[in-house]
Amino acid sequence: MRTLSVLGATGSVGASTLDLVRHQAGAWRIVALTAHSNAADLARLAVEFSAEIAVVADESRLSTLREALAGTGVEAAGGPAALIEAATRPADVTLAAIVGCAGLAPTMAAIERGGTVALANKEALVSAGEVMMATVARHHATLLPVDSEHNAIFQCLQGNDPAHVRSITLTASGGPFRDWSWDQLCAATPAQAIRHPNWDMGAKISVDSATMFNKGLELIEAHHLFPVGLDKLRILVHPQSIVHSMVEYRDGSTLAQLGPSDMRVPIASALAWPARMDTPCEPLDLAAIGELTFRKPDELRFPATRLAREAAHAGGGMPTVLNAANEIAVAAFLDGQIPFTRIAARVESVLNAYAPPPPASLSDVLAVDAEARAKARLLMETA
Repeated sequence: MRTLSVLGATGSVGASTLDLVRHQAGAWRIVALTAHSNAADLARLAVEFSAEIAVVADESRLSTLREALAGTGVEAAGGPAALIEAATRPADVTLAAIVGCAGLAPTMAAIERGGTVALANKEALVSAGEVMMATVARHHATLLPVDSEHNAIFQCLQGNDPAHVRSITLTASGGPFRDWSWDQLCAATPAQAIRHPNWDMGAKISVDSATMFNKGLELIEAHHLFPVGLDKLRILVHPQSIVHSMVEYRDGSTLAQLGPSDMRVPIASALAWPARMDTPCEPLDLAAIGELTFRKPDELRFPATRLAREAAHAGGGMPTVLNAANEIAVAAFLDGQIPFTRIAARVESVLNAYAPPPPASLSDVLAVDAEARAKARLLMETA
């Protein structure tokens, strides 16, 4: 029996992970489960999976969690320090699925323990890529990508020399607005933006998919995970979301990983690595799908990928600024404060206004993140 901790257990990736555990009866023992503020669901999951500890990041919800877990034998804790302590508990695999930069500190804590971290939090690697990868090397940790695109690349690279890679292509569904005109995008609502045509994801990630910031963040993430050179990383819009990524080699061969639009597939790949495990996912039926189409991204309607590539080229703290500004802009859009088309424009304004020195530590990253958020909020208030 292997041990597993899930940081972000009540989110969509956490739910998919625990569904796989249900289907692997007796294969896993749960060490820690965490959530931001959903104490009721966290308690239910902790009891179902007999977790050692359940942690709610929002300490104001700790009393609710304790009441729900009274007499169950599951330890209850709350607050940022408890979240980090849970991340450092020994486990064969720690799945890092906390959305946004809030997941950075616990993810780094899990890496510093030197174990295997299955990374589903792209923002953490975007914000602290150089610092995080140096920490992985220093503590001899194993970092396994869970994002469907990066997991696909990881699989396509297995057994091959990265020096022989000619290009890596990240595929993008294009989101719910891929065929919308600019006038339609200007009137897009939050309800429309979170209705992804292929994937079942949380609100923030769904909006990122609609703006294409999701793919921009993944470009930066791939730059750190697979250091073949930024000029070798490409993006293609692939509406069917069947080919999750591709790797082209110097001999002209291109390897692609295909699978259903179900996050349980890449999660299972990471959990079972270097082996494979059964999943309850429907097998891929290419005859029923009929056709697979691809096209270049439109960076006039969706400038997010351009901004992300520019931030990656600049390096240093600029990816941190990009991510922080995007989180603030997405929250403002979801709250009805700005129109959809202003998300990328707000991010670009912050990037133009703030060029911090390269962060050398986690505390530096968090300081840059905080300053970028402050500038983004000020821009929202004064624009």
